[in-house]
Amino acid sequence: MGFRHNNVLPANHFRKDWQRRVKTWFNQPGRKLRRRNARKAKAAALGVRPLSLLRPAVRAPTVRYNIKLREGRGFTLAELKEAGIGRKAARGIGIVVDHRRRNLSEEGKALNVARLKEYKTRLVLFPRNAKKPKSGDHTGDDLTASTTRLALPLPAVAEPEPPRKITSKEREFQAYRALRVARSNARYEGIRKIRKAKKEEEEANKKK
Repeated sequence: MGFRHNNVLPANHFRKDWQRRVKTWFNQPGRKLRRRNARKAKAAALGVRPLSLLRPAVRAPTVRYNIKLREGRGFTLAELKEAGIGRKAARGIGIVVDHRRRNLSEEGKALNVARLKEYKTRLVLFPRNAKKPKSGDHTGDDLTASTTRLALPLPAVAEPEPPRKITSKEREFQAYRALRVARSNARYEGIRKIRKAKKEEEEANKKK
């Protein structure tokens, strides 16, 4: 530690009782076990219901992240209408509704409508009263069929292409050169059109 200029001399206190102020994480394994037991208890309390609510597949905002699909807040009213599910009924069967969200593309809307329809085919509705089932409730063998409580997975963003050999055409293709030529053509297109028109005009004047 250096001492320079006309400053106050440092008075370092190295004899403080720092051991009392140390933050320790010895309770971390215990907390981990407690959280795990809480998750088990919650799953058992839910009975046969799905462990998580159904949410839509949406694109992350901005150009940097919009190639990524993630779970959104809730389904739009238009998506629910097209899938044939009422907005009040949706909340009762584990579907989240977001009345503020709007569909900005037909592709995104179709993706979520398909997601809702697939969820409907997998869904098993147990009647509140087994003797008097309501319309839409499942009965008989459907109630004893094997089901899963896991959430519906998000669809794949792109189909993976299997590995293959590079063709001779692909090997000979000069990507950088093609890009530069395309850039040059786009840049000088207007000037070339003007030159061509001027040349044609001069030739027409010569013929006269």
